Amino acid sequence: MSYKKVQAEVTTVTRDVTQLNEHTGNIYKSIAILGKRANQIQAKMKEELQNKLEEFASHTDNLEEVFENREQIEISRHYEKLPKPAAIAYQEWVEGQIYFRNPEEEA
Repeated sequence: MSYKKVQAEVTTVTRDVTQLNEHTGNIYKSIAILGKRANQIQAKMKEELQNKLEEFASHTDNLEEVFENREQIEISRHYEKLPKPAAIAYQEWVEGQIYFRNPEEEA
């Protein structure tokens, strides 16, 4: 998934609480679902970043060969500019893209 194409806010924005309440009927359940989705997004982003940075990693422990890698810095800056995982999760919630289920209700 390309997180750059997500239309989530990059800065802090005041949210309407009634939008959280629409899908579940309970604000706390909605926040728990958003938190779990944000953790999933964060783990995926971290994995992608680690994979990209491993390409530039030197596996020698020589302290004298420390240098700046321009590509590595650009990749890090790209990930810093992305919206936060919680903002992405909230945007997915508003657009109805998050699937959730309650096992207690299914039983």
